[in-house]
Amino acid sequence: MEDLLSINQACDFVRTFFSRNVTPSNISYLVQYGRVRKFGNNGSTQVVKIDLMDYYNSTNVRSREKYWKDKLGHDLNWALSFEQFKEYETTKHVHRLHPYKGKFIPQLVEYFLDGHVDKFKKNIYFKQGDILLDPFMGSGTTLVQSNELGIHSVGVDVSRFNCMIAETKLLDYDFNDVERQINKMKLLINNYETDKNIMPFENTLLRELTIFNNDNFPSPEYKYKFATKEINEKNYSAEKEKELLKRYLDLAKKYEIELNTQSSDGFLNKWYIKNVKNEIGFVFNQIKKINNIKTKKILAVILSRTIRSCRATTHSDLATLKEPQTTTYYCWKHKKICKPIFSIKSWFNRYADDTLDRIKTYDELKKNSHCAIIPSDSRTVDIAEEISRRNKKLYQLFKKQKIKGIFSSPPYVGQIDYHEQHAYAYDLFGFKRQDQLEIGPLFKGKGTEARNSYIEGISDVLNNCRKYLSSDYDVFLVANDKYNMYPEIARRSGMKIINQFKRPVLNRTERDKSPYSEIIFHIKNIG
Repeated sequence: MEDLLSINQACDFVRTFFSRNVTPSNISYLVQYGRVRKFGNNGSTQVVKIDLMDYYNSTNVRSREKYWKDKLGHDLNWALSFEQFKEYETTKHVHRLHPYKGKFIPQLVEYFLDGHVDKFKKNIYFKQGDILLDPFMGSGTTLVQSNELGIHSVGVDVSRFNCMIAETKLLDYDFNDVERQINKMKLLINNYETDKNIMPFENTLLRELTIFNNDNFPSPEYKYKFATKEINEKNYSAEKEKELLKRYLDLAKKYEIELNTQSSDGFLNKWYIKNVKNEIGFVFNQIKKINNIKTKKILAVILSRTIRSCRATTHSDLATLKEPQTTTYYCWKHKKICKPIFSIKSWFNRYADDTLDRIKTYDELKKNSHCAIIPSDSRTVDIAEEISRRNKKLYQLFKKQKIKGIFSSPPYVGQIDYHEQHAYAYDLFGFKRQDQLEIGPLFKGKGTEARNSYIEGISDVLNNCRKYLSSDYDVFLVANDKYNMYPEIARRSGMKIINQFKRPVLNRTERDKSPYSEIIFHIKNIG
């Protein structure tokens, strides 16, 4: 018989043998996702000792570092992997207020702005009271961390929705009003029904799904067999998916549920089942009635986060949509049969509570730092003029000391269409899209013409921003420069690259988990 350990014994073993600070929830996670075998049930669960040894040997920091360096080069700066941080730390407080593809983790900003994430780091480039600029602001990570560190900030982004996300992270709220409106909205949506058959249909479907998954995809046994190649996941899942589909379609017919989306007219029609779309419209109309502008904005972001999760797609394709999914399907993420979403109610309630907690947490961390968020094109915007219009106190500081530097992650050439990733929000809120002003969008590809256009675009941004920087500025740009474009970008911008830091990008959400790195370029004035 193989050596078995209880959950608590497993924690003690890993702490002693591997010097890893693990908790019972860490061991339970390994069981849930089939990394280690399980014996017994709740209260008497035991795991196999050799499985634990195999898993923690494979994730040993030194062996992991060696693996990545062998794949990506020995110039990899492992200190910038931030592998010591848990997922909840890299998505702390308002950083998880709304999903956003392409953002960097807050610890990367902290490393260069403050250094407290690495006690051995000597160079600190910015201090409290400085002004920092992010001309590719995205969802506002640089601005949020600047505020937490007592650094003033300016963010520019061509996407109006990006500006909305960033702004709601930094606003000062009347929490009594926010909480009152959230509770009111939850009550309204929970009592709202456009199709009385939805709830009994979903309840019946959930019961059948539970039975079917327990019989055919028992967790964690199934996941372990897949991980160890005992079963062919692709063939087995396709067979079971087909087996359940007929029963699902019969249920939908019985309860007269409309499954088809209307793909001809707009994002909301294409990617949402009718009942979901009706609920979205109802909540949005209620939000428009709120008088407090700040409260209205944070409720709108909660709704946006909700509807992103409620699109008619598979869990694996939430980041990059493929085709509308309106039937049950095998889920590559959860390793079982999953269903489409027929109501936003539970998601809205969950995100509303989570958002309130996050903005309250961040409110206790914020410093009295000034901030200006500018929805504009960084190539041409008059930053001084925009600051003067948006924040008088920040403008007075700017006139005295100018901007100390830039910390930003420009778009990667041919990788993301930044407007399209939030098409649902543009469709709902009626924001004007500025796709034509994006630099290096996915739809332009990665060919020679696209790269030349990218070099010109980023150079134009730096040349424009340089007018507002102090003479001893520091610029940090996070980029995946596989085409070696940044030396030319620096040259065209009258700058020079004085250092670069190559970091591994761990814990990616995509199904493609192949080793991947990015470079942080440290750029200064040629003079």
